[in-house]
Amino acid sequence: MLRLAGARLLDERDYPAVRAALAADPVGSCMVSARVEVAGLDPWRLGGEVWAADSRAGRSGRLHGLCFSGPNLIPLRGNAAALRSFADRALRRQRTCSSLVGPAEQVLGLWDELAGEWGPAREIRQDQPLMALDGVPTLPADPLVRPVRPDELDRYLPAAIDMFIEEVGVDPRSGDGGASYRARVAELIGSGRAFARFEGGDVVFKAEIGALSSTVGQIQGVWVHPDRRGHGIGTAGTAAVVNRLVRGMGRTASLYVNSFNAPALAAYRRIGFRQVGRYATVLF
Repeated sequence: MLRLAGARLLDERDYPAVRAALAADPVGSCMVSARVEVAGLDPWRLGGEVWAADSRAGRSGRLHGLCFSGPNLIPLRGNAAALRSFADRALRRQRTCSSLVGPAEQVLGLWDELAGEWGPAREIRQDQPLMALDGVPTLPADPLVRPVRPDELDRYLPAAIDMFIEEVGVDPRSGDGGASYRARVAELIGSGRAFARFEGGDVVFKAEIGALSSTVGQIQGVWVHPDRRGHGIGTAGTAAVVNRLVRGMGRTASLYVNSFNAPALAAYRRIGFRQVGRYATVLF
């Protein structure tokens, strides 16, 4: 068993306990569940590691602390002692994650432990309502919103880039000229998880299902062309993606949004989303 500063690297023997922990909060854990359900706990297949606060009871009982370390660092549960153990392990290597994201209590607690070494952050979003909808939207869905076809990648990509810059504050083409971001968008399109409304060859609405577990789909990248904002396109388009998730895929639809984005919050509530938790994000 690999031990380091109190945090334990989990392996396939821990799979039942991990699945039970993820199932206890299917909406909040969707990003990690989507990976674990497909790849198990092997770091090479998972694209990251799953850690627990050190407890020999974990393989036969309840995990009191759980954290995913990969492209993002996602602490899902744990008290102050567990978060300290995750920070100790994270600080033994160079930071490679682009953000710290997940339930606000755990994210902000873990950041308190990491800030001295990893700070300052580029931005801290402390209050992001986590919302869910497992029924039919209360507003009509846009019938013109549909899955993007693979041959439409070059028409879709500029809107995805604009959304990313607007939402995250950095250009996803920096570093490698956009090759990795293009590959990620192409993967979403190829798996039928990118949606858009096209008008005259241009994207006027887009959204994606970023993480998809067996029970929950997390909507991300909702964007409306600046010239078409304020006309209900985003609300109707999001309702269409919710329909695809709930009716077409049999999943609960979820998303998280910045609390300061009052128009988006109001729109999601009109669609029928309810708040089920609170996320926070630390951007590097």
